Amino acid sequence: MNNLKKKNNIKLLQGNEACAEGALLAGVKFFAGYPITPSSEIAENMARKLPKIGGKFIQMEDEIASMAAVIGASIAGLKSLTATSGPGMCLKQENLGFASINEIPCVVVNAQRGGPSTGLPTKPSQGDMMQARWGTHGDHPIIALAPSTVNEILTLTIKAFNFSEKYRTPVILLLDEVIAHMREKVEIPAPEDIEVVNRKKPTVPPEEYLPFRPDEDGVPPMANFGEGYRYHITGLVHSEKGLPISDSQQIDHFIRRINDKINKNIKDILIYEEYLLDDAKIALIAYGSVARAAERTVKLAREEGLKVGLLKLLTIWPFCFEKVNRLAQQVDLIIVPEMNLGQMALEVERASQGKCRVVPYGRVDGELINPIEILGKIREEIKK
Repeated sequence: MNNLKKKNNIKLLQGNEACAEGALLAGVKFFAGYPITPSSEIAENMARKLPKIGGKFIQMEDEIASMAAVIGASIAGLKSLTATSGPGMCLKQENLGFASINEIPCVVVNAQRGGPSTGLPTKPSQGDMMQARWGTHGDHPIIALAPSTVNEILTLTIKAFNFSEKYRTPVILLLDEVIAHMREKVEIPAPEDIEVVNRKKPTVPPEEYLPFRPDEDGVPPMANFGEGYRYHITGLVHSEKGLPISDSQQIDHFIRRINDKINKNIKDILIYEEYLLDDAKIALIAYGSVARAAERTVKLAREEGLKVGLLKLLTIWPFCFEKVNRLAQQVDLIIVPEMNLGQMALEVERASQGKCRVVPYGRVDGELINPIEILGKIREEIKK
């Protein structure tokens, strides 16, 4: 009996609960946030569970302060998480930029709902795709992941923290109201079966440490405040010492480096799944809850003899430009169903470079896109 492999723990979890479980498995010890539908259950779960493992939970006065607290905790050495929705994500942007320029690891969950402004608090949306990439100002790096199942929420939450720690960057986890609140069977792996990445620590004594001097991989080792390493952090473009600079050559080098550490590791960061694309002449590209409908659409289309396949995006940013470009050379038509007015469709069109037709199919009424709708769009486009 002792030689038998221990089975994974199987639970029925809500998406937001799975996010909290994934964060704890990744080693999170700090959460700061402010309640907002449809993400509040993440905060509720972290409030219950973090104190039991020696972690800290704090409800801040708003989302601006929440992001600031997460940054401070990460600098002090704690893996840190915050969760919000669209309106709160808007408030986080300035401090998200601060985290980007100072290469501070953290994960921000955005459980998307309809907008603009307070919009549709209890209805799903995918209207924050471009905000995730360009929400804060300047040329900044970002990684954004978009799960489509509750189990993927758990695994991609862990992956988000691993990317964040490995590349010293904020990572955005884009849920939508549907998968945030649905319940599915989730296999929770044993801790020993999980890959957990922790930030690189300096190997030199404090007097020789330069907090923003990168290793060969473009990522600087990160010392935690309170461990004897004292250094300067500023929102200004800075030198390897962390001090503000005005030399144009140094500025150019710094901005390019913080972007290149992401751009030069595309193969490691990109996650996507292909479904019946080998012989496809029509491709669907989808993400989040809409990818579930798109997968069912492919099955229905195949029953009608239509050669339809699916590219499911799990990494949204950086965008899988080369994969979409190759796909555009293979198929005659790409349809991009999404719960917005074509935000990702524009990126797909740019990557396709005119090699095939790209057709957006958007819905912004707070209702799900269903497989029959997408199939109808396929039939409509075939007739053209």
